[in-house]
Amino acid sequence: MDWKLELAFLPVSDVDRAIDFYVNKVGFHLDYDQRVSDSLRFVQITPPGSACSIAFGEGLSEEPPGRSWLQIVVADIQRAHDELAARGVAVSDVQKLDWGHFVSFHDPDGNRWAIQYLPQRANG
Repeated sequence: MDWKLELAFLPVSDVDRAIDFYVNKVGFHLDYDQRVSDSLRFVQITPPGSACSIAFGEGLSEEPPGRSWLQIVVADIQRAHDELAARGVAVSDVQKLDWGHFVSFHDPDGNRWAIQYLPQRANG
């Protein structure tokens, strides 16, 4: 049996600011933005090529914003770095470690993202 992670929740303090950051700066696709009720708004975004989406909004989580850490794997770390930097994301320099190459950035709430390239794996 396959177990497929398809949705991860990310606590944010300002939904519209998060949409602007992830869609307009980072380049994720906005899949869904729906106010279900006065106390519930559901937003779903997906990184290009990912089978797992990210959800945030209002009334979805009791976790405080800024404590999450998510990681994405790419086939070209320098290209990922350059695309993020060109979009205005404050991204770290490429760090080459024995177990992988990494860049990182934080969203406006302080949630941390690591972008990883694994040279020993085909297509990262």
